[in-house]
Amino acid sequence: MIPKINRILYATDLSPNAEYAFRYAVNSALKHDARIIILHVIESIPSAVHLEMGLIMGDEQAREIFEKRVSVALDRIKNRLKVFSEKELAGDPKGKNRVQRIEVCEGYPAEEILEKANQLDCDAIVMGTHSKGFLENTFIGSVAKRVLRRTRKPVFIIPLPRGQTDITFIDDET
Repeated sequence: MIPKINRILYATDLSPNAEYAFRYAVNSALKHDARIIILHVIESIPSAVHLEMGLIMGDEQAREIFEKRVSVALDRIKNRLKVFSEKELAGDPKGKNRVQRIEVCEGYPAEEILEKANQLDCDAIVMGTHSKGFLENTFIGSVAKRVLRRTRKPVFIIPLPRGQTDITFIDDET
């Protein structure tokens, strides 16, 4: 029997072409009548740097900086969802309601993607890759590779195009 996909984890790094992979998440969600959880991971600061920041500016100010980063990421995701819906889903009310929730967390991207996929009971993972290796067509990105090697869930790795696409986002934070 073909497994049912009820929940899809879409992991985004908020790069300009990251929404290109979101198209695949939406397409899969529509085909499987599934929900999408959007995840953005703010990469952890090394502990030595974190300690220095706490000593220099205090824990409260360091926490405020992190909270601001989370707020900016959430705003960017919501804006991108709005633009995506207007461009891609204008005549499809079913497609607009596929996103169940948005998660922004701190950690190491591959580990957080794997943890959230399990914790949120996701049946599949969709993510883009930039292929930054020297043999770009041979290797996938390091985060995608780590996720792929360590999960038992289906993973859809979408190569992100170079340059601008019709859904490229150029915003203040890129």
